[in-house]
Amino acid sequence: QVQLVESGGGLVQAGGSLRLSCIASGLTFSNYLMGWFRQAPGKERELVATITRFGGSTYYADSVTGRFTISRDNAKNTLHLQMNSLSPEDTAVYYCAAHRKSYTSIWSGPGDFGSWGQGTQVTVSS
Repeated sequence: QVQLVESGGGLVQAGGSLRLSCIASGLTFSNYLMGWFRQAPGKERELVATITRFGGSTYYADSVTGRFTISRDNAKNTLHLQMNSLSPEDTAVYYCAAHRKSYTSIWSGPGDFGSWGQGTQVTVSS
């Protein structure tokens, strides 16, 4: 059974930084494209960033490009999201997710991700 456990969320002032982590178990981590998503109150879940199996390719939503960095450590089955220059608009529950299919680098949206963590709350105060 796949299990993804996020940590690192919290309350931070605007302009601050946080580093989220997600520890994966129950899957061969290096076989899967991984992603970070977020969901703010009253809004749909949105993609934040993705990273291919060995980190060779990353994708970022326009809203976080230049401020957030996704990375992974396959030896530790861990996914990270470094978030800098945070703003109140970044306030949301952040989720890590694993692609439904192994050995693929193609995705189009949340529906392509089959395993999700429970989420970690990030709150940015102004």
